[in-house]
Amino acid sequence: MAAWIMLAGLAVEALLGWPDALDRRIGHPVRWFGWLVERAERLGNREAWSRSARVAMGGLVTMLLVALAGLIGLTIQLVLADGWVGFVLMALLASSLMAARSLHDHVADVASAFEGAGIEAARCTLGRIVGRETAELDEVAIARAAIESLAENTSDGVTAPLFWGALLGLPGLFAYKAINTLDSMIGHRNARYEAFGKVAARLDDLANLIPARLTGTLFTLCAGSGWAMKVMFRDAREHRSPNAGWPESAMAGALGIRLSGPRTYGAATSEEPWLNADAGDPDAADIRRALALYRRVVVAAALLLAALGWAHLP
Repeated sequence: MAAWIMLAGLAVEALLGWPDALDRRIGHPVRWFGWLVERAERLGNREAWSRSARVAMGGLVTMLLVALAGLIGLTIQLVLADGWVGFVLMALLASSLMAARSLHDHVADVASAFEGAGIEAARCTLGRIVGRETAELDEVAIARAAIESLAENTSDGVTAPLFWGALLGLPGLFAYKAINTLDSMIGHRNARYEAFGKVAARLDDLANLIPARLTGTLFTLCAGSGWAMKVMFRDAREHRSPNAGWPESAMAGALGIRLSGPRTYGAATSEEPWLNADAGDPDAADIRRALALYRRVVVAAALLLAALGWAHLP
């Protein structure tokens, strides 16, 4: 049943996304949870405390909020367990915690900005989806950042929610999104969050361990490229993230481009190693190629869910 719910949720999100009218009226479930994270951080992250105390408090907050999310998912699943109405409602809830369409649209907006209004518009559009400084980026750097964001977030926004939802039902899906949201809000390596968000960051690494590798494998298989597989296994571990390197290096190999490398976050420059270093740099047209591969991966994920669902039918 869980696999079918995830498949239906993926179909709803891929076709409709989260409607703007609904967003204006009630917001979005991830933002509701973000509100809780924000207030818990304000109460529990005190500069006057020692580092070990902040790590402990951050860990406690993280575990409580993840447990709360999982409990909410379990309660909803138990209440709606029977009948088609319950199935539809659970699929709709699941769809709100996926990002297949929204991720595609955000990256496609960067490509459209290039094609329609030029590099300044592309920089502005890219700035909405990446954390790095975009004001001085040229075409190559913009294309690289957009493709990297697409590759990494395929795991965070599509594969991982589907994986945990299919494995553990709504409790798994809700708990995963809680972990991912906590990491995005407090899992940063800076003075304010490094200690308080340490447990959240490590838990997110653990939760994405399998999905990131599965995503990279899907990229290579959907590209039909043995070279992409070779690049992934060779270069993934060079990435600063234990997980992001897998889908990013697979994408680099599949498209025949190099990704990662040095980049700027505010006033700081991060010297990252190249993925698929001997290949050429991407350009604006490669964003469209990456999106085409991404669409094939989403379809492949849907087929895997359908196969899993059929395998568990009585």
